[in-house]
Amino acid sequence: MNVLFVILNIVVMLLIVGGLFYLQKKHVSFAKRVFLALAVGIAFGFILQLAYGTSSEVLNTSVEWFNLIGVGYMKFLQMIVMPLVFISILSAFTKVKLSNQLGKISTLIIGILVGTTAVAAAVGIITTAAFNLEAIEIEQGESEVVRGQQLEEKLVGIEDMSLPEKMLELLPGNPFFDLTGARSTSTIAVVIFTIIVGIAYLGVKRKQPDQAELFEKLVESLHAIMMRVVTIILRLTPYGVLAIMTRTVALSDFEAIMKLGKFVLASYVALAIMFLIHLLLLTISGLNPITYVKKIVPVLTFAFTSRSSAGTLPLNVKTQTSELGVSEGIANFSASFGLSIGQNGCAGVYPAMLAVMIAPTVGVDPFTPTFIATLIAVVAISSFGVAGVGGGATFAALLVLSTLNLPVALAGLLISVEPLIDMGRTAVNVSGAMTAGVLTSKATGEINQEVYNHTGHIEA
Repeated sequence: MNVLFVILNIVVMLLIVGGLFYLQKKHVSFAKRVFLALAVGIAFGFILQLAYGTSSEVLNTSVEWFNLIGVGYMKFLQMIVMPLVFISILSAFTKVKLSNQLGKISTLIIGILVGTTAVAAAVGIITTAAFNLEAIEIEQGESEVVRGQQLEEKLVGIEDMSLPEKMLELLPGNPFFDLTGARSTSTIAVVIFTIIVGIAYLGVKRKQPDQAELFEKLVESLHAIMMRVVTIILRLTPYGVLAIMTRTVALSDFEAIMKLGKFVLASYVALAIMFLIHLLLLTISGLNPITYVKKIVPVLTFAFTSRSSAGTLPLNVKTQTSELGVSEGIANFSASFGLSIGQNGCAGVYPAMLAVMIAPTVGVDPFTPTFIATLIAVVAISSFGVAGVGGGATFAALLVLSTLNLPVALAGLLISVEPLIDMGRTAVNVSGAMTAGVLTSKATGEINQEVYNHTGHIEA
């Protein structure tokens, strides 16, 4: 390995980082810096792959150093996800933003998330039929076989769980353990725990107002500090996007992507349709969809590059509150619930497409009314508890395929294009969560129309 080339690559990355920092000092908008980082990352990644090849030791070593920026940024985001969920929802209770409509708000958010996921499943079915996708058409190489075996192993322990047992997994048996984010359902468990604490606070406020006042001041102080931490970390977003995109493009297997281009295209068509449905729902509610698109672009850009709904949580909440006029409590509820419930891309479109593709391999006609209705219902129910990180779609696919008695190993056929598709899925997941927040705020009359219609952009 030529160490000089590694050093050269690192120096170039640092120079680009310096350029982005210069633009920040010149007060170039946050959205423009994120977009620029995305474009430069793609270009730099292509150049690195052309110069060295994906198997090059020079490239892989360089990427390890780039990860100090990209993966380091992701770790900072993951660090604040659980504390942010906990303290933000609790703060909403102390500010009496949720007490009067808690049941209505929760029902609306969950209903929109699950309902749009059912629609996403239908979109996935229609798109798969339109592109005539079948699993039997995909070549099965060594890596696909290995991936299939891994999926079968991962299924052990999941398929034996009944629906009531899966629902029990959502509950916080040990909230301190869930605050570490150790389980795929940790986020929803933390939300439930926080709601219980919030309700308890409201009870104490009625009977022991002095004690409640002390707790309220503590929560407000912690919330102010946490939001300052969020602001500090979000300022690093352009640098994180740059490094993550450079790594993704530099290490992508474009030959494999070309072979599975039909499935990649079909997936993005389905995801695009689902995003348009989000905009249609906003239009029906009386909100300008163009305004929505302009304001969420930085959020979706980061979701696309990071492949992590959980990592996008701080930016999601900040954009909903400061750019879309969503109340703080609803923004935190929709963003937090959206990490584990009703992910339109990962838990809706993707499992439905896989099921329709795989069904013919075991002699099942995927286009009978019974199969379609069953598939949509299973997708909607299985969308509870999907992890909001890279790999959540695999978990959702395992649940759906196993419930329908379809071979889960065939899901491994798409391993070579999984990262590319997952980028689009994550962006649609986040859009779905934000749409749920905006629609719920609109329905409860808590949206700030002036903030929503304001043409400014989020600054960080």
